[in-house]
Amino acid sequence: MKREKKIPKVSLCILSLIILLSVLAGVIAPYGADDMDSTAINLAPGITHIFGTDNMGRDLFTLVLYGGRASIYIGILSACISTAVAVVYGTLSGLAGERTDDVLMRFSELIMSIPSILLVIFLQAMWGQASYTSLSVIIGLTSWMNISKIVRSEVRQIRNSDYVLAAKTMEGGFWYILRRHLLPNFVSSIMFMVVTNIGQAMITESTLSFLGLGLPLTTVSWGSLLSMSQEMLLSNSWWMIVIPGFVLITTLVCVTNIGEYIRKKNNRLYSNL
Repeated sequence: MKREKKIPKVSLCILSLIILLSVLAGVIAPYGADDMDSTAINLAPGITHIFGTDNMGRDLFTLVLYGGRASIYIGILSACISTAVAVVYGTLSGLAGERTDDVLMRFSELIMSIPSILLVIFLQAMWGQASYTSLSVIIGLTSWMNISKIVRSEVRQIRNSDYVLAAKTMEGGFWYILRRHLLPNFVSSIMFMVVTNIGQAMITESTLSFLGLGLPLTTVSWGSLLSMSQEMLLSNSWWMIVIPGFVLITTLVCVTNIGEYIRKKNNRLYSNL
């Protein structure tokens, strides 16, 4: 008998704490996100500023809290968008005939052949100034292809099952069949990819901000903090890259651990195969 995988309590607690602190940043943060102190520029971590300050005298602990709001929001929303698109697209492809399925898969492969970061930059340029919503939508619309292939594969395996054929015979609609008979069989893969895509979206947002193509300078995110750290390294302000980077990596590790647990847990509970 296989040993049941334990709940990643440490990862769950750390991630919950990070999310809670970010949500309550306006209450917990000792300073405002825009508060500057010309007498406290580039201070190392200490009693007054536990994470130190940046080159404008802003408290880094405060910036990390507010930055978490942006990064986590974009990660969650974009993951939900990409998963929703992938489920519908993959199901349509899986239920379709050979010719239609081939066209849909070739289209997704064509999109996958283009570097996602280039797609995001191009679509963001067409959208205009970056915002929480625009980045979430664009990242979501450029990261659904891999999930759709998994969904399509699962649907093709079960589309001729008795319960699916019976639902079609009783004139069950697309959404009814998807919700009642198809989704329970690949929910484990979907849940895992939802959580995984949260981390991937946060990485994409951080990359864009690091390149100066992300959120406006007036909006703080973990990516924008890492972008500012490039200049700070010249002044030996190591805390500007180490602390935001550590928080981001810790969050990504926690998300990955939780996603892996959900995948294995749901695979045992929900699969009808």
